[in-house]
Amino acid sequence: MSRKVIEFDNVGKQYVLGTIGTGTLSQDLNRWWARIRGKEDPFLKIGEVNDRTKKGESNFVWALKDINFSVDEGDVVGIIGKNGAGKSTLLKILSRVTSPTVGTIKVKGRIASLLEVGTGFHPEMTGRENIYMNGTIMGMTKTEIDRKLDEIVDFAGVEKYLDTPVKRYSSGMMVRLGFAIAAHLEPEILVVDEVLAVGDAEFQKKAIGKMQDVSKGEGRTVLFVSHNMAAVKSLCKTGVVLKNGQVAFTGNIDDSIQSYLSSGISNHEGKIIDHITKLKPTIKITDIQINDTTNYYSTIHSGQDLLKIKVEGTTEEVLHADLMAFFKTKDHIPMATLAEGHYKGMISTYPLGKFVIEKTIKLPKFISCGDYYISLCMHHPMVEGLMDAVDCAQIHVEGYQEGFGRVLHLRDEGFMGLETI
Repeated sequence: MSRKVIEFDNVGKQYVLGTIGTGTLSQDLNRWWARIRGKEDPFLKIGEVNDRTKKGESNFVWALKDINFSVDEGDVVGIIGKNGAGKSTLLKILSRVTSPTVGTIKVKGRIASLLEVGTGFHPEMTGRENIYMNGTIMGMTKTEIDRKLDEIVDFAGVEKYLDTPVKRYSSGMMVRLGFAIAAHLEPEILVVDEVLAVGDAEFQKKAIGKMQDVSKGEGRTVLFVSHNMAAVKSLCKTGVVLKNGQVAFTGNIDDSIQSYLSSGISNHEGKIIDHITKLKPTIKITDIQINDTTNYYSTIHSGQDLLKIKVEGTTEEVLHADLMAFFKTKDHIPMATLAEGHYKGMISTYPLGKFVIEKTIKLPKFISCGDYYISLCMHHPMVEGLMDAVDCAQIHVEGYQEGFGRVLHLRDEGFMGLETI
């Protein structure tokens, strides 16, 4: 029978927006009076779920609410959800950076956490001194840290800067050293937030390999937060999906990822133009079409060999621009990029007033049946970004020609080597 090493029991974390305390002296006195009488905090009965996209009527927000789940010894759990879902707050409570407003957490074993760049480091101390300080905080003896020091330094790749104050480290160097300390000082529970995204590709591969060794080879427990679904899928066995501060789904990692991605589809109904995340003030976008439709969801039918993208708008200054398109699988694995401004120098100039940018992509001869996400970027290469529309459209591909509808291996499927006609 597996042993429970982490148990969340009705855990909640409430914050007050824009103020310290509850906002008024009378409310603070009411809270204090209830506490000394052993009564429940009266402000725990109010508040809204944490939906950052909508303005609420209350200043009391539940960053986490009614969190109930447990983690078995040796399990690798992926904590996934959109930005603002409560993932980092959950890990901060688990790591005792902050305390829950309500509920309890039972933990069996030492926890090593890597939450944010520079967390746990003293900027004036050297890398070597920070290794010893972090190890001591975790309960390690000097002899134990001495034995692990060379291994930590080698993994982090910062030997040249070991006796330099960490305030002079880059963010990537800090992450490398922080992860190396957390993973090598033998905690029973390793907690890793999204910070690995700061590291380069080589380090991310090493870090994921180390976490696999920690969980499979050494039988320790890992909690991993990431927006990289490919990394989550390769590393984790089970998943917890958070939405607006509440647990939306728990289960095996494949089902958890599917639950997370399918919830995104329902949130992305509507028009492509609604998903512009960045736009230069002198530009106004009036219409975006993919596949001759403005709708977020569309289909590439069998036999279709072209994909059309059109962006219309107005500009208050002469525009030098190209349109990039990024294609990803449903697991958000990058599959292809259209970037003729970068690799062909194809930059167009548009005068003041209305403009239309059109791209007609020749599709590969074979495309596997499946769903793909498209992101668009309008830019002047190496000069400035003009518009970003991240995951602005989802395309279902029916598959066509030979092997119609057949799901291919990952190395064979998807869009590759795109060019316009």
